[in-house]
Amino acid sequence: MTAHSTSPAPEPRERQERLALLARAPEELLEAAWQELPGKPRLTPLRPPETGLLMVRGRAGGTGRQFHLGEVAVTRAAVCLPDGTAGYGYVLGQRSRHAELAACFDAMAADGSWAAEVQRAVLDPAARHVEAEDAAARQRAEATRVDFSTLVREG
Repeated sequence: MTAHSTSPAPEPRERQERLALLARAPEELLEAAWQELPGKPRLTPLRPPETGLLMVRGRAGGTGRQFHLGEVAVTRAAVCLPDGTAGYGYVLGQRSRHAELAACFDAMAADGSWAAEVQRAVLDPAARHVEAEDAAARQRAEATRVDFSTLVREG
């Protein structure tokens, strides 16, 4: 017989955003937060970290016909809290520890008693890091921008 969580299920969009954030967060940030966390809950592995390949599709011109772009390595893990709350982690690459930590924090964030602590110690710093990373990428892209309206035709 399996235990079921009594905490309310998170909104699908909320969980998607959390899983995406945990996947993009640096593994070092997750590991440091885990090490500093007092009174960690006992987590049971539901699915130990495992790596496989995922087919990636693209679209011609972004909206046209689909085509197979190639394969990427993805690592996944799943854990369970004592009350039955499950957590999942999916990350690009062969990063077992990152997937395991993402699953742990996902389960804890879904559990009402840990949600505020995970938000403060993990999700907020991860969001700041990801936003800074995105801003730097936008800045690098902007540096290569060409404004064709300022070019003058000769001849």
